Amino acid sequence: MRRWLIIAAGIVALGVLSAGAAYERAGSGIGEWQEIAWPFPRDGWPAGKAFRCGAAGCGGEVEVYVRPKIGFCNCDTGVADDDEVDRVADLDLMSEHFVPLEPGRAVRIAEMAGRIRPYELAMSDGSRHSAVGIAVSHRCDLMVAVAKGSADATAVERTALDFLGSVKMSNWMAAAMEGR
Repeated sequence: MRRWLIIAAGIVALGVLSAGAAYERAGSGIGEWQEIAWPFPRDGWPAGKAFRCGAAGCGGEVEVYVRPKIGFCNCDTGVADDDEVDRVADLDLMSEHFVPLEPGRAVRIAEMAGRIRPYELAMSDGSRHSAVGIAVSHRCDLMVAVAKGSADATAVERTALDFLGSVKMSNWMAAAMEGR
């Protein structure tokens, strides 16, 4: 009888742990945003975090991909120009066919300065999406983000900046830049 009680207690404990993990995973969103799996193949940088916000919550579906690139920035100038944003912002992971819509501009996210630039993406399935590439720096390190969505580039940019400027994301970016 004692053996069955131990087995039953073990099953209950596993159930509680599973439920706790599921609850924590379900709570990994920020507002309307939900964390999704990093969809891109491995490259020279660690995988980052990926998030999706549905059309109802963000005025059109938007996905944001963000990750640090430690030791990949000019320590003196930071992110200096649009060519650097084009090169480092991970747009090429989504599509090899991206076209800047206009010159970029300075931006500040999570106490890091850099640049943001709007693009049009031509996807492999023939669809087109608006996107923004973001590269900000801290010392000699980069934090890059790319957002793509079904709305126009201005709306995708506003939605991405609001999300990246949230307390939870700012805290995550600061910790990631410190290697924590």
